[in-house]
Amino acid sequence: MTEQVDAQNLIHKKRTGNALTDAELQNLIRAYVEGQVPDYQMSAFAMAVCLNGMSDMETTALTLAMAHSGDTLDLTSIPGIPVDKHSTGGVADTTTLVLAPLAASIGIPVAKMSGRGLGHTGGTIDKLESIPGFSTQLSTEEFLRQVREVGIAVTGQTGDLAPADKKLYALRDVTDTVQSIPLIASSIMSKKLASGAKAIVLDVKVGTGAFMKTEAEARKLAETMVNIGRLAKRPVTAVLTRMDEPLGRAVGNALEVREAILTLRGQGSPELRELCLVLGSEMAVLAGKAADIKEGRRLLEDALSSGMALKKFKEFVVAQHGDSRVADDLTLLPQAKVVKYLKADVDGSVQEIIADQLGLEAMHLGAGRANKEDRIDVSVGIVLHRKTGHPVVKGEVLAEIHADSEEAAQRALDGVRACIVIGPMAQFPTPLVIDTIRWVNSKTPEGSRRASDKVDAAMNKRESKRIVASEETVESKRQVREINKDESGESEESHESKGSLSASDPSLHLLHEAESALKKAYVPYSHFPVGAAVQLANGQVFTGCNIENASYSLTNCAERTAVFTAIMNGLSRDNPPVALAVTAQSNVPVAPCGACRQVLAEFCPPSMPVYLSNVNGDTKFTTVGDLLPYAFDSSQME
Repeated sequence: MTEQVDAQNLIHKKRTGNALTDAELQNLIRAYVEGQVPDYQMSAFAMAVCLNGMSDMETTALTLAMAHSGDTLDLTSIPGIPVDKHSTGGVADTTTLVLAPLAASIGIPVAKMSGRGLGHTGGTIDKLESIPGFSTQLSTEEFLRQVREVGIAVTGQTGDLAPADKKLYALRDVTDTVQSIPLIASSIMSKKLASGAKAIVLDVKVGTGAFMKTEAEARKLAETMVNIGRLAKRPVTAVLTRMDEPLGRAVGNALEVREAILTLRGQGSPELRELCLVLGSEMAVLAGKAADIKEGRRLLEDALSSGMALKKFKEFVVAQHGDSRVADDLTLLPQAKVVKYLKADVDGSVQEIIADQLGLEAMHLGAGRANKEDRIDVSVGIVLHRKTGHPVVKGEVLAEIHADSEEAAQRALDGVRACIVIGPMAQFPTPLVIDTIRWVNSKTPEGSRRASDKVDAAMNKRESKRIVASEETVESKRQVREINKDESGESEESHESKGSLSASDPSLHLLHEAESALKKAYVPYSHFPVGAAVQLANGQVFTGCNIENASYSLTNCAERTAVFTAIMNGLSRDNPPVALAVTAQSNVPVAPCGACRQVLAEFCPPSMPVYLSNVNGDTKFTTVGDLLPYAFDSSQME
């Protein structure tokens, strides 16, 4: 006979701030699934947790109880260490479609159960089903066999997996108890643990387009989930990433599949590619495929450049009965009936893209569901042509609207226009990766609050090839900037061409280095000094200035001087350039000349940020690829 549970007493204990034991939580969840505990009592319990919180031990016990409330998946028949990845959700987050085949291509087993989801687009399952013929309904036997044979399988989540979470989430949604860190963490982790993953990488989104709006909230959620993993004896790493603007450029099911394929080809969104490399590197370490993050990233980059990742994507699609020709012919994906183009009204740069509102516009087009019964149109959505910080010219295309009708497209044009804010000044991009949280011992999560993790955070930001930017203007920062000092007490500014970027504001410091170099320029003929500073992945900064000659053809520009100096002092494939700043004594920021653009294209990745400034502090942002989109390369010599 099933043991009866005194739910009222357990609710009272939690309401009065007392901790529940493992056995009490297990019995409560079991009784709730069996129907002994009614919804109104479980709602009261959820509210008590929402008001008083839970200890780490309680949260883990709740998670394990929910994970074992139904079926669990046994992945022990799969060779190696299967690693699951979970995102807390955002706009244009196409990560799984790229990361799953990419990880599988270097030997990481990917056994993923996904849902359909509500919101601006469908879930991973909806997106994959936009591939003609693709089946997401696999039996457990088929699922496991495919992972063993192909290395990757993605199937719809069964109704018997963590049923307690499904029931409790439905209650939380209508009782205003969704915003509770223990309940959010146990909901996510119970499904991950039930699905059998031996290790987990979490992408915890932060920002206006994410569920967690503040970094403090996101960090607490990440630490709680990593702690659950520790107590449940499952390695878990959480990466905090920005979602103040859409991650990729496409919002919509077939459109996101298209972007994923382009990314696997090496032609997609730089931000999407970068996040996949960051998360994939963590997966590689947890799976034992790489000794450290650097090696993991190298393996993944090689898989992308060699075509291994795209090949694995095709194998994956074929295994699930899809038409793999979509990887070579994107027109085989569903196409919208109407495509309209939103054009810029003014010159300037993109100040902001309101991610959550843009997602709603995509949902109104039919790309997502407001209710479970809603039907998705996989062909519709939005494709961005410009992201935050990018310069725009009046009349150029800002976004594409893919719609089912002329009327829907016109409505979306007006809505999307309101989501893209254009202003006169270029914006520094915010960092994509904020922090990475891992467990290094039984008590303390490894996070940026520990001194040693400041080094790890800086490494992650350098490896992600992003430049940390502040919300303040360049001019205000020039007035309040403090000179950082290294451990020996020596000012970073005294390092001159070999200084390290300021931990508090590396992009500003890079511009300052360029301005310092400008003062050394030799320009007796043009009287137009220019300074440049290039940063390498290991944090080194090398500077250059323009040096003229009476024979103008023998003049060397600041940008080339900086890059050539870096080549002589450590620039390599393993230590590539990640950012460039150029400052000129001019009324407006000045772009590199054609010769310098070609040199940059030779040694720098196309997505590398370039900051153009003048001595008054006016700044514009661009990339190497935008400066010279059709650069001459060695392939044209064959």
